[in-house]
Amino acid sequence: MTVLARRLTAEFIGTALLVCVVVGSGIAAQQLSPHDVGLQLLENSTATVFGLAVLILIFGPVSGAHFNPVVSMADWWAGRRNRTGLTPTELAAYIGAQVPGGITGAVLANIMFDQRAAQISTHHRVTTGHLIGELVATAGLIAVIFALARTGRAALSAAAVAAYIGAAYWFTSFANPAVTIGRVFSDTFAGIAPAAVPAFITAQIIGAALGFTLIALVYPDPAPAENVVTPHPEHPLTDRHGAP
Repeated sequence: MTVLARRLTAEFIGTALLVCVVVGSGIAAQQLSPHDVGLQLLENSTATVFGLAVLILIFGPVSGAHFNPVVSMADWWAGRRNRTGLTPTELAAYIGAQVPGGITGAVLANIMFDQRAAQISTHHRVTTGHLIGELVATAGLIAVIFALARTGRAALSAAAVAAYIGAAYWFTSFANPAVTIGRVFSDTFAGIAPAAVPAFITAQIIGAALGFTLIALVYPDPAPAENVVTPHPEHPLTDRHGAP
């Protein structure tokens, strides 16, 4: 298996398992605490924090553990001039692995909890507040990731990113287009109706741009691509010196 194929496999499996944790813990929370929505959210967010941290530790050294199209887009944008980030082809490949991974994870969670495998969510979540929350959540996520990368602290990403997402569950939202699309395929606690997806993803992309703009202002020195999200030394198409 080529290095690029291994990285795409890591992104697919990592995103699938992340969505499986999000959706599966939401189903479990509904079953365990059917009359307390606040407790359901606490159970859902706690499982996601631990699951995301572990997934970053497992797959970070292979692919960077993006699991998120806007993170991959920010990596490409940050390194486009000096060729340290993802190339456009690699970016498309990463997104092409992350989105199917998210859908697979939702279907897997449905099956694991004896739900119908094929579902479409009916949870309509689009409000002004939700969209502003997505914008804030994504801006904050990009800021956390690149602040660590540009200050030589990328090794802390597993703990920091997981902690931020855990907090985002309570005051904003999830900040991930692949997870947003995946959640369409489970009509459960974490589900999102298809009609909400375009607005959510638009807000996420705008939020990512705002987060990256903030980092460019306060940390202008670019980070090597291997430091986003966690250090991974192998480049899929070239070696560390740029040779084919």
